[in-house]
Amino acid sequence: MGYHCVVLVKQVPDTKRITGQAMNEDGTVNRAALPAIFNPEDLNALEMALEIKDNHGGSVTVITMGLPTAADMLREALYRGADRAVLITDRRCAASDTLATSYILSCGVRKLNPDIVLCGRQAIDGDTAQVGPQTAEKLGLPQVTYVEHILKLDGTTLVARRNLGNGWQEVKTALPALLTVVDSANEPRAPRALRLMKYKAAQCRIEIEAMAKDDPSVDVEAMCKMLDDKGLLIHQWDLDYLGADLQWCGRDGSPTKVHRIQSVVLTAKEAKDIEPTQSGIDAMVHELIVDHTIG
Repeated sequence: MGYHCVVLVKQVPDTKRITGQAMNEDGTVNRAALPAIFNPEDLNALEMALEIKDNHGGSVTVITMGLPTAADMLREALYRGADRAVLITDRRCAASDTLATSYILSCGVRKLNPDIVLCGRQAIDGDTAQVGPQTAEKLGLPQVTYVEHILKLDGTTLVARRNLGNGWQEVKTALPALLTVVDSANEPRAPRALRLMKYKAAQCRIEIEAMAKDDPSVDVEAMCKMLDDKGLLIHQWDLDYLGADLQWCGRDGSPTKVHRIQSVVLTAKEAKDIEPTQSGIDAMVHELIVDHTIG
């Protein structure tokens, strides 16, 4: 038998490129100031779902809540092997904390009726590791966190190995269930060239509507149907389609408040000028090796 896996993914700011404009005055992340990337551990969750499909059959659906630009990340998931992509985008989702985000995602997962829900252990922008467990709680599903390997999958139950840092634990759970996946679980596969050629044409409705503004000859409904028939439509859902209770969404549904932001400035104890020449670089590398800083 096959399994329908749903993978919760997130487009996150690249925290390796933090600048002074990274935060808004209200404490929310200024996502426009940072390059957006696929949350790393969500790639591990996607890979685990694809391995389940490879070994047992079934399908993989990726779902995210975010801005229309998150369609780029969903296309990347399709390039890697996902069968279907869903974008939840709605202005009323803005400023959602983990509690509101997990509620909205749980509404989306219910529409998909999966056998297994997977997500990364945590996102690199918030580092809370809360969305996966909170989503499981709202769905009423058993959850297994810190999953490193699936040891057994027999139709109604799953046995997984959890990495606890200083040891491992084997856990058996009934399906459906939600798993959060750690970065040591696997090596995410690269996008496939043939799938890239096919799914680079995948689009969501809001992208087609933007095209129609520039080119009035574009028939939005006809193009959406054509893409859907070809399996190239990134499904776009809003809160009305999900039947979400608005009091649990966005800022109204987010009890988390940021009261103060503190900038931490790291200063070097000492500095040394290096000549911008090959000999200067060679001397620096040699010194670092001698000091056992590298090598």
